[in-house]
Amino acid sequence: MSYEDNITRLGLKLPEPKAPAGNYVATKIVGNLLYVSGQISIDENGQLIKGKVGLDLTSDQAYSAAKRCGLSIISQAKDACKGDLSKIKNCVKLTGFVNSTAEFTEQPKVINGASDLIAEVFGENGKHTRAAVSTNSLPLGVAVEVDAIFELN
Repeated sequence: MSYEDNITRLGLKLPEPKAPAGNYVATKIVGNLLYVSGQISIDENGQLIKGKVGLDLTSDQAYSAAKRCGLSIISQAKDACKGDLSKIKNCVKLTGFVNSTAEFTEQPKVINGASDLIAEVFGENGKHTRAAVSTNSLPLGVAVEVDAIFELN
């Protein structure tokens, strides 16, 4: 089953890839590696998913926010591959940042939202290394940001 078939089977709708908001690029291919800049938590209506996890959002709500970051990552990767996800060999690494309180300790559970999505879409090729980091603030007050590295065929 292709990655596109998995997206359809899972009933997922990829968001439009967003242009960078600053002096950087959304994606960059170096050799056979595709780097995807950090994707912030934006809901299906284009609204920012904001707040501090452990105060304004629960772990489950933040998991969903991380899943939305994962969808944006796939969208950016597809755009970088000229619409052809079959050019992706595997996911190498995700780095997730969680805007959370000092007492919050479930960052890995939150970033599982992105990791689980990548694994569902890319199967065994979606297994990746990862970091899940807490931070006291993220751009625009969003709850989660995730970036990615993929290996290309």
